[in-house]
Amino acid sequence: MDDHIAVLPYYRVKREVTGLAQEIEKNARTMTLYSDRIVTKYREFLITEVFDMSFRRMGDEGGFFYLHTSIGVFPYMVEIDPEPFIQTFHQVAIARLK
Repeated sequence: MDDHIAVLPYYRVKREVTGLAQEIEKNARTMTLYSDRIVTKYREFLITEVFDMSFRRMGDEGGFFYLHTSIGVFPYMVEIDPEPFIQTFHQVAIARLK
């Protein structure tokens, strides 16, 4: 059963230099918010481990989304405004405090 609450697409860029050319590979990934956790491709954070989220726009093509956790800050590159995802996270976090 998929009980996700919100989804945020993000991507990772892999650069590889071959000879005189540089190849850039963009890998699309998804961050998923559940009522008790946030899941990325390689990590899973309990909601209780996440302190906050922030976003810094970089030019016209998205920016960096930051996940502030008890074990550090994790940056993710996004192309869309993550504000709806952040607001939903805050609603989930507040509901868990009640």
